[in-house]
Amino acid sequence: MGQSFIHDPLDGARRRSGGTLAAAPRVALNPRRLQPQPEGHMTPAAQVAAAIEILEKLADNRRPAGDILKEWGLSHRFAGSKDRAAISSLVFDALRKRASSAYIMGEDSARAVMIGALREARGQSADTISALFSGEGHAPAPLTLQERERLEKATLDGAPAHVRGDYPEWLEQRLEAALGEAAPQEGAALAARAPIDLRVNILKASPEQALEKLAHLNPRPTPLSPLGLRIFPGADGRGPALAAETAFVKGLVETQDEGSQLAALLCGAQPGDQILDLCAGGGGKTLALAAQTHNRGQIYAYDEDGRRLMPIHERLERAGARNIQVRAPRGKADVLTDLENRCDIVLIDAPCTGTGTWRRHPDAKWRLAPGALDLRQKDQRELLERAARYVKPKGRIVYVTCSLLRDENEDRIGEFLSGHKEFLAIPAQEIAEKAGLPELARFASPHGVGLRFSPLASGTDGFFVAALQKGDIAPAATFS
Repeated sequence: MGQSFIHDPLDGARRRSGGTLAAAPRVALNPRRLQPQPEGHMTPAAQVAAAIEILEKLADNRRPAGDILKEWGLSHRFAGSKDRAAISSLVFDALRKRASSAYIMGEDSARAVMIGALREARGQSADTISALFSGEGHAPAPLTLQERERLEKATLDGAPAHVRGDYPEWLEQRLEAALGEAAPQEGAALAARAPIDLRVNILKASPEQALEKLAHLNPRPTPLSPLGLRIFPGADGRGPALAAETAFVKGLVETQDEGSQLAALLCGAQPGDQILDLCAGGGGKTLALAAQTHNRGQIYAYDEDGRRLMPIHERLERAGARNIQVRAPRGKADVLTDLENRCDIVLIDAPCTGTGTWRRHPDAKWRLAPGALDLRQKDQRELLERAARYVKPKGRIVYVTCSLLRDENEDRIGEFLSGHKEFLAIPAQEIAEKAGLPELARFASPHGVGLRFSPLASGTDGFFVAALQKGDIAPAATFS
């Protein structure tokens, strides 16, 4: 882990007192050391030790945390499902608070980040953390005097914005350009745990019926989406096993963040519309559009990577969606040529950096590199050009990202509009009113077109939604 965000708020006092810094011991664990207790469960201290081991492996490569966690589970068969869930929760909490935890502890080793995260993410006291780091049995080595002092006295006062917001330093200026002075607070909101949001499938149930079916999980209606239900995870970060719930199995609900639900609703789809979902992936928004149109009209689900479409078939059957036609790519053949100038709506759920989803994928922010942003912008330009082919006169492109960066949002729309005079941006208030959600107009972007949602502003994942209407003039330029 890099050192760019490390600052020692206690260093001056320590120099004046003549104190020395004790090196934190490196954790070196093996399966035998983590053997289960007689009752067959790892202790909380052993779970922390395992989480540190996994964080060390993550520091050595840029692979997704889920992959490393899976490998650890396969090589440590003694760990039960509850143990693995607890360890995963510890790892993800540490990744959420990686920068602030390292700053608090004065170093960014896996051990330091874990210790700091227990305080920053879980609110544990120095005494509670010290009990976990006892060095006894399977526990990590005892806290050093330096570690204990930091836990008791270090603060984030004077920390840089990217530390207070727990995001990569190279993104600091970009996030400030998009979010202004609120960037650290938005970052902190993105470093919190996300709730579990469900979308009620109105093809099969009303929100009231779904609430009744799931009453034992204590769901609550979402504040903004009229179709959303929200379930809060437990103190350990774990949520219910939704895949085993009858309401889920029978297609009454789908997992979908409230922000994603709003993006689909803001498409303003009506029964009878011809809709192309150009980046359908697993079909989350496709299914939402099918429900909005009450299975009338036609929705074409396409993705340039056919593998991403594979989950959609099972989901269509479960949801009872009958007006969706899956168009998988077939070599060099153009499988969408018959849709040129025919679509009422072309939805672009654009590939992006995913900066708005860090609550759910905290490891992604530390794996993100500047080159990825350049690649995503190229993809976004090409998708906008391509989408223009399929929109009929008076139809519209709806452009959606789960990014907070202007580079991927307002800047991309502005660039597209400058080269396509046949398209006009629909004002945010009009988008919200046409969707029957006029109260969403307050989320209008301060940077031009579209609407912005974020954990701090709207309590959702970060999303951007813009709608562009095509005039009743000549067809748009073709994609090359």
